[in-house]
Amino acid sequence: MTDGGPREIDAEQARAALAAGAVLVDVREPGECALAPIAGAVELPLSRIDEAPAWLCDRAKPVVLICAMGVRSRLAAARLSEIGFANVASVAGGRAAWDAAGGSSGRDDALDGWERQRYARHLVLPEVGAAGQRRLREATVLLVGAGGLGSPVALYLAAAGIGRIRIVDPDRVDASNLQRQVLHGEAGIGRPKVESAAAAIAALNPRVAVEPVASLLDAANADTLLDGVAVAIDGSDNFLAREALNAACVRAGVPMVSAAIERFRGQLSVWWPAAPERSDAPCWACVFPTPDDAIDPPNCAEAGVLGVLPGILGSLEASEAIKLVLRIGEPLVGRLLLVDALGTRFREARVLRDPACRVCGGREGAGARARPDTTIMR
Repeated sequence: MTDGGPREIDAEQARAALAAGAVLVDVREPGECALAPIAGAVELPLSRIDEAPAWLCDRAKPVVLICAMGVRSRLAAARLSEIGFANVASVAGGRAAWDAAGGSSGRDDALDGWERQRYARHLVLPEVGAAGQRRLREATVLLVGAGGLGSPVALYLAAAGIGRIRIVDPDRVDASNLQRQVLHGEAGIGRPKVESAAAAIAALNPRVAVEPVASLLDAANADTLLDGVAVAIDGSDNFLAREALNAACVRAGVPMVSAAIERFRGQLSVWWPAAPERSDAPCWACVFPTPDDAIDPPNCAEAGVLGVLPGILGSLEASEAIKLVLRIGEPLVGRLLLVDALGTRFREARVLRDPACRVCGGREGAGARARPDTTIMR
């Protein structure tokens, strides 16, 4: 392809352009794509062509557009040229010509029509796409706590298409929970939180499998609960549960996304000593070593908490977990995010491996222990 305005190319030229690095964009409607997908194509309907995603922001990037017969792709090419894309072409004859020339087609992404419509906004992201959506669907995530933090985590993981969520919580829904625990409602008062959570997730995304575990995570069951898990998420308010989960995650090499909140403040990090290419990455016990010299902070009932605060921290936990499953972006490994909702401030503290850590200290790596505001984390 050469720079210039929109032009038509035949299917053979289109395949050569793709081999040279061009991106194939299918501008048909989602229903058409679901019935007859084009392998390797990113779907972006003509009606949304002005929403060209991030990978099209480089306006010199070669783009090949295709539709059913070649009409809509010409219109899309003209529109992209109008807004500054210099290297755009339309496949003459559209899908029919593509198939006749031996262009690959079929369901190579293994997503059915329901999934392709439901996750359409994921599929146009090159960092996700069909392969990433399959990875989300195949993942199992452990969520410890179905309360304030666990509520947004569960909802956003389910909405994203995580295939299986194992939820651990021993409590029942109380009226005082509803100010912040948006996973539950008035009708659920008195019901086990894991059952209420499973019902809410089923209503949001019926294809997500939920494993409700109505018990406290502890040293006796933590390893079993981590079986088959890609990411563990700590949304608990119990020091011993967090300690047991951290130790089990270190043994299994599983990343632990953990947040804690109090009043108007929160903290968040990803504890993962086994993180690739991070010999200094700490586990949670590197920074919060023992409960012996600590006084448990007041719980929400005693100290209070701004209702929206767990929504902020829990959403960030879900974001970190999804990134870890997809293997994209930069997770909060070795970094502790500090959130001040009153001042609307976000700060970051570096945290490193403690070579004397009783949980992960025997592993390669060393670092000075950081001691941020432990009153929240505990």
